[in-house]
Amino acid sequence: MSDRFSVARWKPGQLLPPRDARDGSLVFVVAVLCFLACLTALAALASTRAATGWTAQLTGSATVVVRPRASESPDSAAARAAETLAGVRGVTEARALPKDKAEALLEPWIGREALIADLPVPRLVTLDLDPRAPATAATLNKALKDANVDAVVDDHSRWIADIERAARLAGWAAIGVFGLIATAAAAVIIFATRAALTARHDIVEVLHLSGAEDGFIANLFQNRFAGMAFFAGLLGGVGAAMIGAAARLVGGGQGLTPVLPLAWTDLLAPLPCPLVAALVAGIAARAASLRLLRGMP
Repeated sequence: MSDRFSVARWKPGQLLPPRDARDGSLVFVVAVLCFLACLTALAALASTRAATGWTAQLTGSATVVVRPRASESPDSAAARAAETLAGVRGVTEARALPKDKAEALLEPWIGREALIADLPVPRLVTLDLDPRAPATAATLNKALKDANVDAVVDDHSRWIADIERAARLAGWAAIGVFGLIATAAAAVIIFATRAALTARHDIVEVLHLSGAEDGFIANLFQNRFAGMAFFAGLLGGVGAAMIGAAARLVGGGQGLTPVLPLAWTDLLAPLPCPLVAALVAGIAARAASLRLLRGMP
């Protein structure tokens, strides 16, 4: 067939070249930013899950410090407190800890040398609470007072509040880091758009003088940089998911560590990354190109 009738010969060429020598650097920078954003999201999910697990464990348990009266031994006082609390509604099990276990809990704080034989160590009673309707500290204290047991109930409410506060701070920190990374990606896209407009100033000027609307020209750059950002976001998201999967496999059943448990479902968090990167890049490129086009005569 003659070249005159070739479809490729008569097909309109692209106003912008499909590739540029600077595209590789831009894709790399955006991919790294997306990778860091996805890692931040995975860390936020793991910290939230850890805080939820710790809160559930603390909510489902309580500790009672028993002080023996003059007429009874510490062991008998602890046994009497455990027996009393075992019958309270909302308590599934009450266990009196022996002296050696109570001393083991004190050893990290006061040292082994301070645990002399005649040291009056208070006895502890650990409680497992019903997760559906746990007994309150007021109910436990009332039961102990009615049984004439000198004891103090710790329902771990202070620790739960600290964990919840730390989880909120971690969540806001993750949002802040993600916002900074998104802002950095937008700044990189704006800089690249300005450079592309400057490098192709003659093409943009011809289109502009030929009557092409600013929106049409802005769409060219918007689609170009949105496509590159989508590919970069795909690379960054896949890289973060691979790191998360490797950490999940190395960590075994507890994910990264017992402190930051990572579930397999968390690896779906980088899934929206390409779309978010394309959206940010498209908006940034369109805004930058329209701003420059309005300044042309």
